[in-house]
Amino acid sequence: MSDTDVAAWAALLRVHAALVPRLDKELQAACNLPLTWYDVLLELNSAPGRRLSMGELGEAAVVSRTRASRVVDSLVAAGLVERETNPGDKRSSYATITEQGRRRLREAAPVYLDGIARHFTSRMSAAESRTVAKALEKVLAADGRTANV
Repeated sequence: MSDTDVAAWAALLRVHAALVPRLDKELQAACNLPLTWYDVLLELNSAPGRRLSMGELGEAAVVSRTRASRVVDSLVAAGLVERETNPGDKRSSYATITEQGRRRLREAAPVYLDGIARHFTSRMSAAESRTVAKALEKVLAADGRTANV
């Protein structure tokens, strides 16, 4: 492994550690919406039928599968998501975004997108941004995942 490889990995970790809490703080201050909630709402809103099982949500969102269920519980309590029993397997359920959840997501989107622009993409050229996105998409594809970009 080269020094460049280690530097790339370390930079990714440092950027994540620095920017995720900053975006979370900004979303909470402006919209009273934690970043984990925003991420789950975003995934549910873009899912077919606007619903996902807890396993699917754990795969799609940036929260772990076990944490996804707890985040959904909080979103249900806030009226932003509903749980639906899976008719094919009564032991599992789907999370479905509500109209109120879609409204909160739309209200928070400008804050989220502005934060990405101010703290991340404005620090690089368009070509660098494309390179970063392409490189990270390759990593996700090799892991059997797809990026939502």
